[in-house]
Order: sequence, then C-alpha cells, then structure tokens
Amino acid sequence: MYCPKSFAENRPEILRALIQCYPLATLVSMGGNGLEANHIPLYLVPGEGPQPVLQGHVARANPLWREAPPDDEVLVIFQGPQHYISPSWYATKAETGEVVPTWNYAVVHAHGPLQVRDDPYWVRQQMVALTAQQENSFTPPWEVGDAPRDFTDRLIQQVVGIEIPISRWVGKWKVSQNQPVGNRDSVVAHLEQQNQAGSEAMAEYILASLKGGKKDHPG
Repeated sequence: MYCPKSFAENRPEILRALIQCYPLATLVSMGGNGLEANHIPLYLVPGEGPQPVLQGHVARANPLWREAPPDDEVLVIFQGPQHYISPSWYATKAETGEVVPTWNYAVVHAHGPLQVRDDPYWVRQQMVALTAQQENSFTPPWEVGDAPRDFTDRLIQQVVGIEIPISRWVGKWKVSQNQPVGNRDSVVAHLEQQNQAGSEAMAEYILASLKGGKKDHPG
C-alpha cells in the first residue's frame, strides 16, 4: 500500500481500535483461480502481546481454507470510515480556486499466514467472542448460548475456523492532514451537515488530526 509518512499510522492501540470497530475484513489470498477476495468478520484477540492474532470462520464449502498455501501470507484489509471531499468545502476555494476533489479514509492492512482450526470447540469459542464484541452495546445482548445447543452444534459443523497470526500491519489515515487548518475546519463543518453514513465519523477523525493525533475509533 502506498502510504506517505504523513498518513501512516503504526500505533498498535490505534490499529486495534479500528479493527474492533470495523471487523468485516477483505481477506485476499492466492487460490485455485489466482487472487481471490473473501469478506469475513474477524475477531482481534485481546492483549498487547508481540504478535496480534485474528480469528474467524468460513463456510466449509468455501475453498479458502483448503487452498490458501500454509507457508504464504494472506492480506487482510479493514476499511474504516471513508468519505468524498468536495473542493467546494475548502475555505481556500474562495481565495485561490486552487482546489480539487479527494477522498478521505482510514484503513488497516494486516499480513500473516492463514492457519486452519477445524475444531468445533475452537469455532464455538470464536463465535462466542465475536458475538460478545458485537452485542456489547445492545440491551440485552444476545449470546450464542441463547440458541438451542443442538441447533448451534449443527451450524458449527458447517464451518471451519481460521486463525491469522499477524506478522506485520500498518494503517493509513488519510484525513486531510495535508490541508491547512482553515480547510480542515471547513471540511469538518460540511461533513457534519451531510447526514450520510460515515460523514460524522470522518469529521471526528479530522478533528482528532487537528489535535495532533489520529482518531482511534469512530465514536
């Protein structure tokens, strides 16, 4: 991924927070038909150890778990908030007219080997962890144990667990850092008026960059 230094994000706690808020990953691997992409929610195992670990599961019918070379790395992409930025939003448009459209976004790219976990107990624990993370803000939260055990046992037989120990990861936060403060302020004001998916989250990311940091989560 091309990533100018001003947009690079390498702090583990910031990368973790984006993954936890946007867990639906694009997993890119080499399969029988060449490069393939699968869209899978992945759970980032808690902890600040030297090697972060992603866990998930795929349908047993999905060839991913059979075809991914065990010695090769896969690429996992987590897409955070994103939004089109109109040149008309820049304060300097009225001054010079030297403005063009762009797109703001925050992403994390993670690399690591794909390991298969064809173990019903492992899969159940992974489902419990991911569900608890996603249900955390609901009242009351739904739990895997709320469904009949024989029902979930049958479903678990239809999937296979996967685990990806992350060997390297990097974030790219393109949130108007290359614009003067006046332009960033005006972009935030326009984003807050959009009432569109991601506009408020992107406004918060830009505000965080104005304070000298990068937004660790969209809320």
